[in-house]
Amino acid sequence: MKIAVLVKEVPDAAVEKRLDPNTKRIDRSGEKNLNPFDTHAIEAAVQIREGGAQVDEIVAVTMGPESASNALNKAASLGADRSVQLTDDALAGSDVWATGYALAKTLEAEAPDLVLLGQQSDDGENYTIGAVVADHLKMPSLTQVIDLKLDGDTLTLERQAEYGYDTVKVTLPAVISVGDAINEPRYPSLKAIMGAKKKPRDTKAIGDVGIDAGEVGEAGSKTTVLAINPPPAKESGELIENADDDVDGTVERIVAFLDERKLI
Repeated sequence: MKIAVLVKEVPDAAVEKRLDPNTKRIDRSGEKNLNPFDTHAIEAAVQIREGGAQVDEIVAVTMGPESASNALNKAASLGADRSVQLTDDALAGSDVWATGYALAKTLEAEAPDLVLLGQQSDDGENYTIGAVVADHLKMPSLTQVIDLKLDGDTLTLERQAEYGYDTVKVTLPAVISVGDAINEPRYPSLKAIMGAKKKPRDTKAIGDVGIDAGEVGEAGSKTTVLAINPPPAKESGELIENADDDVDGTVERIVAFLDERKLI
């Protein structure tokens, strides 16, 4: 059994996210890291192997610039056996649809039995890339999965829904987006960190996996950002002070404030 885990390089959580006014894309010039939501997908893959399933290989797959190799190193330190990096100038500006197509073509060459990914990316937060990839691969797809059990080629999954929880069974192959409640990703050991760079890595251009250049990048994207605007500044709150030790009056003002907004 082969498990592919889709991972992404994103701006570090400590870095303020900015949009480039010229390209209308996220400014990725600062510190970057492995998307934290994808660490849950890697952990899920490792736990499937540790649970007794015959997992021959866990492959981390990413689409991104040269710097994305650092995210793959982190994925390898967390348990991936090998990694694949799709990198090509033609991919710049790809929206979710074009990205999903490119990743699906890369996965076709890998032919995994199971594709795992985090519920969202920490930058775009689209939540939809798994469904797009599954659509291209013609595989079943489930999102917000918080528990999974493998029995042969059948997965029993529990997923969060607006009204509670669903329990669903799917037959492999499948594309599964896991929620961050599914597990607690382990911290890599020093040995794992040092050994990550020695693990095999394949670097692919679009031509290597049969990607049509007209289907990726800005030209192949289905959406276009027309304008970006900062959110309106928040108004300063009302400060209620206890003037002249008038506790009763201060309490009445607070109660009236809350009552007016139907908070009590």
